[in-house]
Amino acid sequence: MPQNTDIQTENKLKFHVFQDERFVDLNLYQYGWERTEPLHSYGPHARNHYLFHYVIAGRGVLYDDDQAYKIEGGHGFLIVPGVPTTYVADREDPWEYTWIEFDGLRARESLSLAGISRHQPVYTPLNREAGRLLQEQMLYIVNHPQASPIRIIGQGFLFLDQLVQSSAAHRQQSQRRLRDFYMKEALSFIEQNYQRDISIEEIAAFCGLNRSYFGKVFRDTMGESPQAFLLHYRMARAAQLLKESTLPIGAISAMVSYANQLHFSRAFKAVYGMSPRDYRSTHFVQPQDNP
Repeated sequence: MPQNTDIQTENKLKFHVFQDERFVDLNLYQYGWERTEPLHSYGPHARNHYLFHYVIAGRGVLYDDDQAYKIEGGHGFLIVPGVPTTYVADREDPWEYTWIEFDGLRARESLSLAGISRHQPVYTPLNREAGRLLQEQMLYIVNHPQASPIRIIGQGFLFLDQLVQSSAAHRQQSQRRLRDFYMKEALSFIEQNYQRDISIEEIAAFCGLNRSYFGKVFRDTMGESPQAFLLHYRMARAAQLLKESTLPIGAISAMVSYANQLHFSRAFKAVYGMSPRDYRSTHFVQPQDNP
């Protein structure tokens, strides 16, 4: 996706790319609105992040592997990272929709709570008013591209919250509340203690679970093992420090629980594909002088 993209076509299309990549829990990548032409299609294409469309009006079909999902106004559909999909607007009554591409540590958790996933990609609201409120949250982001990054990310969290609260599938998840509670406890513990050399056993004990069961619940909810999540979380925090501070790499290594800087560099390169030093040289954000 090209950077600095900001396209507006009167009564047809609004498309914006979010320029700030400093956010870990939730980040937005691009968002927009479009009134499509008959049989307008996109794909097959695999996304790098989650992409959610809310259909304001019209009809169309989402194709995922051999599955076809018919989606009409007042509903939505999710595309997950790495899965080739195609979506096509109806010939007689093409879509009008708004979309947001997003990712982050909170994205998978929120989508799970909303009850939408690759194998259940269609969003159905509890009622018309619930869907209308979700549409408003998304269009606010689309229609305020010049707002500050903090405001846009804040609105992104409101979008996720409305997606969860408005989803008809959310009501079907009461049996998952205890599991979700465990995951919230685990994520909170990781956020507060990732600087220490914590173990998976320690996280499981904090949640009151044995290690084996905790690992299964965590993987089922988050889509990866607790070890992988902890590694990615630490490296994301390290990347943020590399971009936004002039702290020595050794200090950053220690701040994410790596006493050995060489081990930290290897772990960072495994996640980001480059050394911490190279990452800083290409991503460093020069602080602005105060007026």
